Amino acid sequence: MDVVWRAATIYLFLFVFTRALGKRELAEMSAFELIVLVTIGDLVQQGVTQEDFSMTGAVLAVSTFGFLALIGSYVSFRFPRTQPILEGRPVVVVHQGRLLDDVMRVERLSIDEVREEARNQGIIDLAEVRLGILEPDGKFSFLKDESDQHPPAEKHKS
Repeated sequence: MDVVWRAATIYLFLFVFTRALGKRELAEMSAFELIVLVTIGDLVQQGVTQEDFSMTGAVLAVSTFGFLALIGSYVSFRFPRTQPILEGRPVVVVHQGRLLDDVMRVERLSIDEVREEARNQGIIDLAEVRLGILEPDGKFSFLKDESDQHPPAEKHKS
């Protein structure tokens, strides 16, 4: 029964904690933040299944992680020059329909990965892409060549 109370206590703590962090921190998770989340899971597990001291330790450790995330978010917001360091930079991987091999090598991307992402966004041929950007969160943004855009159909006069 002790584990149930511990789990309920940690659940309530995490509920309040995630509400306090705010939506931005939870919506835009980087690879590092995913690792932190897994680590938090391990800390919480120890707090639920170990002795009393581990529960206090879990709350303190998770609170510290959350506080550090808030500090990082604040520093990034308050000092925009730190954003590339703290959040990463977008990288152009396709320019005027051509894959940039040097960038692909640095980012460890395969041609198939880029083509798959393009297909997921309704782009059949990379030749249609003016810019293909690998965003800091690992997602791709593709901007199509404007010459491929069809003008809106004319309205019929009645």
